[in-house]
Amino acid sequence: MSLALIGFLTIVIMLTLIMTKRLQTLLALILVPIIGCLVAGQGAKLGEFITEGLQNIAPTGVMFIFAILFFGVMSDAGTFDPIVKGILKVVGKDPVKICIGTFLLAAIVHLDGSGAVTFLIAIPALLPLYQKLGMRNTTLATLVALGAGIMNMLPWGGPTLRAITAMKSDINGVFIPMLIPMAAGFISILVIAVFLGRAEKKRLGDTLNDICLEELEEEADPEAEALKRPKLFPVNLILIILAVFVMLKSILPPAVVFMIGTALALIINYPNISVQKERVDSHAKAALMMASMLFAAGSFIGIMQGSGMLTAIAKAIVNFIPISLGGFIPILVGVLGVPLSLVFDPDSYYYGVLPVLSQAVDMMGGDPLAIARASIAGQMTLGFPISPLTGATFLLIGLAGVDLAEHQKKTLPLAWAASIVVVITATITGVIAF
Repeated sequence: MSLALIGFLTIVIMLTLIMTKRLQTLLALILVPIIGCLVAGQGAKLGEFITEGLQNIAPTGVMFIFAILFFGVMSDAGTFDPIVKGILKVVGKDPVKICIGTFLLAAIVHLDGSGAVTFLIAIPALLPLYQKLGMRNTTLATLVALGAGIMNMLPWGGPTLRAITAMKSDINGVFIPMLIPMAAGFISILVIAVFLGRAEKKRLGDTLNDICLEELEEEADPEAEALKRPKLFPVNLILIILAVFVMLKSILPPAVVFMIGTALALIINYPNISVQKERVDSHAKAALMMASMLFAAGSFIGIMQGSGMLTAIAKAIVNFIPISLGGFIPILVGVLGVPLSLVFDPDSYYYGVLPVLSQAVDMMGGDPLAIARASIAGQMTLGFPISPLTGATFLLIGLAGVDLAEHQKKTLPLAWAASIVVVITATITGVIAF
């Protein structure tokens, strides 16, 4: 059995087990690739592959643990309450407006190009609002994912930057021609936001009428109210803004930022040592569960990369595409971009598959840059927040409190649909030529 086939089956079986809920996500991420590695005859290097994968994911894992603690303490202190109240004043209790606002907030925050930062800002700020109105966490996760995904097409986003580098091109060659298609994708997601908002409104029905926004505070748990520190809101807000600023400017690594931020947040809001311990304990379970998921993903990625399975799949796909397809290859690449995000990590695709495909198109007399433009229509742009190959996905679902299978089932079709709108627009405008 070829290495490419083993790798492909490993990914398909793992995703099938997760999405059909026949195996818990954590177990699927750990066991299935190990079996694939053994079948491939590389069991002797299994420990080496996993260790390397864990080392690569470790900084993200540490960041995740302390980010959960940091934002958990901030939430306990009531830091997000004024933000929720402000949003409520603007959008009221209309799920349609809330869904549109969720998408726009995620898109604006993702101007920095970092999925982790986007999720760390958008989810904690909006989750209390969704919970108070009874809206589904999966809707929040989907809209934030779509907002980050479409904006990941920006030149400083990982996929576009990799595409430009791999093709030895520039912004004018890869990104600028995709502005109109990207705008079309943006509009299509606005339509999706309206659709999801209406679905939430229909589901909640008369219960929305029973909610009095002014009385939401009175419904809070007395114990939770005792933990709030409204007088420290300005200090806590400055601490959050400072943490985000330091991350965006790369002054300190994100993991270090949240370690320091968590320590300061606890000292400022809860000087009492016993209360500090209680606050850490209250968020430790969520941090541990999702960090374990993240490290399991690191093990999976380490095995798939180290064993050469991802590279073998890339070569097999390139060899499988018939030369007769010619100019249709860019369109095919664009259409398959989102699902391919479940198979390839950004580096494997943009530095492994893209150059080979572009060379093939060039030999057929086509525009090799068309492949790059088609790729950023979905591959690790709209596809990255649903891929088990990126740590940011687990950060998203962890903060939102949703299961990976649920998130993928709801978000993948919508992300794929938005991506196809981008591809169709790119085809009509001649950006992706026949």
